[in-house]
Amino acid sequence: MLKNKKVVYFCQECGYESSKWMGQCPGCKAWNTFVEETVSTKKTSSSGSRTMAQGLKPEPVKLKDIRISEDERRLTKIGELDRVLGGGIVPGSLVLVGGDPGIGKSTLLLQVCRNLALSGNSVLYISGEESLRQIRLRANRIGEFNENLQIFCETNLETIREVIERKKPDMVVIDSIQTMFHEDISSAPGSVSQVRESTNILMQIAKGLGISIFIVGHVTKEGNVAGPRVLEHMVDTVLYFEGDRHASYRILRAVKNRFGSTNEIGVFEMRGTGLEEVKNPSEFMLNGKPNGTSGSIVACSMEGTRPILVEIQALVCQSNFGIPRRTAVGTDFNRVNLLMAVLEKKVGIHLASCDAYVNIAGGMKMTEPAIDLGISLAVVSSCKDIVIPDSVLAFGEVGLSGEVRAVSMAAQRVSEAKKLGFTTVILPKVCQSSMEKTEGMNLVYVEWIQDAIRYIMKG
Repeated sequence: MLKNKKVVYFCQECGYESSKWMGQCPGCKAWNTFVEETVSTKKTSSSGSRTMAQGLKPEPVKLKDIRISEDERRLTKIGELDRVLGGGIVPGSLVLVGGDPGIGKSTLLLQVCRNLALSGNSVLYISGEESLRQIRLRANRIGEFNENLQIFCETNLETIREVIERKKPDMVVIDSIQTMFHEDISSAPGSVSQVRESTNILMQIAKGLGISIFIVGHVTKEGNVAGPRVLEHMVDTVLYFEGDRHASYRILRAVKNRFGSTNEIGVFEMRGTGLEEVKNPSEFMLNGKPNGTSGSIVACSMEGTRPILVEIQALVCQSNFGIPRRTAVGTDFNRVNLLMAVLEKKVGIHLASCDAYVNIAGGMKMTEPAIDLGISLAVVSSCKDIVIPDSVLAFGEVGLSGEVRAVSMAAQRVSEAKKLGFTTVILPKVCQSSMEKTEGMNLVYVEWIQDAIRYIMKG
């Protein structure tokens, strides 16, 4: 064994360190997650020691003496991204952007760099995966850039640190964290040790110099950012790009945000000139909805403060096998089984011998209980071959007793439905007290799932 080197084992999920391999991690209880790595025992300089070396003594600051301003955030001029970030980019923040290959992470960040550079901010784009010519070819599709954006192709963290400290840009993009390496860590780039140390160095730069840093992270086959889970704990914000890369739209979702809500989403459409914002996702999702067919209804789900209307489709048919098949796309499979059990027990609709397929059209993934009523009515519509009028929208949570429970922001949902031309809304009766009279809207309040079924059967 070389001097100042030792072999350790790291958990890929939580970063737990052990001197020997173990089947189960004592930290996160995950199985078969330990990987062997060779690390250096030589101590590296920390931000505190660097400060002391410069002759500066770190001192605590009183909370009341810290001044903040409302206009401190930098707007990217991409409304969907600003909403997900909580109102813009916070100076000194560390943001992790993850997503499948080809989903549009680098394209979106290059568009952000362009907008900030045109606004007078100095931006440094550091790439460890592409050459300068490749970045220029991608930039030509997006638009014109000015001299405020600088490109740097490098993977050595010490070189990157020296360039950032010398240039002092307002924003830095690291594409990607899995390609970066530190010379004091002997393991390969992308390993647990390298990813953790690289992120730690970038965090020190962001907090120490007040520079906003965006980090691009690759994802595993499970959809999580590659590397230890501690990576997500170190950064301020974690954004995930979702959607099929072969489809035209993308969804940007925040799973962690120290400076804003984690319920907001941004919807984008991939075009030849880059990613374009989808101003009205509801209209986009309902595009192509068939008219006059059974097993289809529009429901409303809230993503943060934004109501999104989605089409719920159901197909129920007699099973040719002893065990009926159930499939759910875009929503929770177990939730669909629960709702079908409620329909069988409380409403008397025999579904035990039927195959059932539930789909949220457009590829959206919705888990809010407010779509329960829409799923239930779509299943009944397909089973009884009842056509629900295209002007009808439904939302509400369904309990195990068959009751329709209250949901939040009912008035905003009705307002969105009216905006898109719906004239009838089926909603929980308990929401009646919080609703105001809406011109041109027929509000049908239901207390039980049976009431909603009777209404659609009546036509």
